[in-house]
Amino acid sequence: MAREPKREEFGFGPWVRRRRDEINLTLRQFALESKLDPGNLSKYERGLLPPPQDPGTLERMARALQLKKGTDAHRDFTDLAAASAGRIPADLQSDPKVVARMPLLFRTVRG
Repeated sequence: MAREPKREEFGFGPWVRRRRDEINLTLRQFALESKLDPGNLSKYERGLLPPPQDPGTLERMARALQLKKGTDAHRDFTDLAAASAGRIPADLQSDPKVVARMPLLFRTVRG
């Protein structure tokens, strides 16, 4: 029988950790390349700190994680950061057609 993933395996931090592992980037290298404190990066990965919301910080992290703008991986990264903070991603908020459909999305998600 397949094991169900634990809650802590989802979200921004675990996603960042998996990506870092995929590209063989140590935490120390990640810190150097993103110009961020390694202790804070570790706390993001473990879910002890909420994801950063500053666009510049997120972009430095994305570059260090080799995420190119416009790719699904980059979008997943920024969407997870927004969702973890209880925010709707900025590109969706700025599209009136998407905003008009959000109540339908919410009803669907709630079942």
